[in-house]
Amino acid sequence: MKESMFQAQLIKRLYERFPGCVIFKNDPRYFQGFPDITILYKNKWAILEVKESATASHQPNQDIWVDRLNAMSYSRFVYPENVEEVLNELEQSFEISG
Repeated sequence: MKESMFQAQLIKRLYERFPGCVIFKNDPRYFQGFPDITILYKNKWAILEVKESATASHQPNQDIWVDRLNAMSYSRFVYPENVEEVLNELEQSFEISG
C-alpha cells in the first residue's frame, strides 16, 4: 500500500476513534524531517510520522523529531504493521486523569 493511501485510511480511523479530534497534515518543507500528522484531542496532542511499511527508509532528522516530540507528549512512526499498537498507545496517551 502506498504511504498516501495508508495515511488517508489512518486519518479516517483517528477521527472515528477520537471523536472531535483535530488533525493537521504538517508541511514537510517547514522543518526538514518533521512528522506528517499532528493530532489535537481534548487537552492532549500527538504527532505521527507515517510510513508505508516497517522497513521504509527514514528521511534526515525524522528520528530526531520523533524522539524529541515523544519526550514532550507522544510521537511515533506508524505503518501498517504497528497501526493497532499505535492506536492503543494513543488511546492511553489521550486519557485524562482525574
